[in-house]
Amino acid sequence: MGIVKMIDNFLTYQGPGSDHVGTYRHELKYVINCAEREDIKLRLNIALKKDPHAGKNGYMIRSLYFDDYWMSAYQEKSMGVLDRKKYRIRIYNYSDATIKLERKKKVDMYIYKEDARLSRQEFDMILAGQYDFLLERPENLCKEFYYECQSRVLRPVTIVDYEREPYILDEGTVRVTFDNDVRTALGGYDIFDENLPCVNVLEAGTCVMEVKYTGFLPQIVRSVIPPKAAELKAVSKYVLCLEKTRSAL
Repeated sequence: MGIVKMIDNFLTYQGPGSDHVGTYRHELKYVINCAEREDIKLRLNIALKKDPHAGKNGYMIRSLYFDDYWMSAYQEKSMGVLDRKKYRIRIYNYSDATIKLERKKKVDMYIYKEDARLSRQEFDMILAGQYDFLLERPENLCKEFYYECQSRVLRPVTIVDYEREPYILDEGTVRVTFDNDVRTALGGYDIFDENLPCVNVLEAGTCVMEVKYTGFLPQIVRSVIPPKAAELKAVSKYVLCLEKTRSAL
């Protein structure tokens, strides 16, 4: 067994109560300008391919983030705490065809993400503060989300929107994405409402480039990261959108 395969096996396991195999992975984020994005995309086309699950122009992501009474997820992310977690409900292209409750954990240098599918009715119940059904779900994630909502007063705090262009490379299980038009939606937490007013959170002409990988990061990907790109460490799309939401109140 090669060393890369051994590392990949170590980092991958079946999460308890999960309906998918989870993977601890590295995640790098950079703010780049649009000219850099187009140059990087041209260079990536040599080795990477567009994610076949995405449309021609990618797809739109909307996430409703939750935080507790003390705003722990926000505070810990802002301070760069190494071990932390946050919850969100995610949809694509404003559709209820796929609704996912997700928990994203940061453990030292690694990221681990779990998810559980929700129905439209279950989402509506969560938004209405009716959490009891989560205890009947088989996934531990749902049960733990219930206890967080009840004991830590976990509630919706902000919506994060963006258009994603994803690229993939099998070696090292690499995924490179460009998140364009990052914005927060104001006026409510109904994530299926396409008419919620939105406010951009990045400077004009910039986007977020994310590089995610498990075993190793191939040189072809390392070489395209702009040397002057600002890496997002203590700041995230969630933090940027929450701060914009608060300033708009």
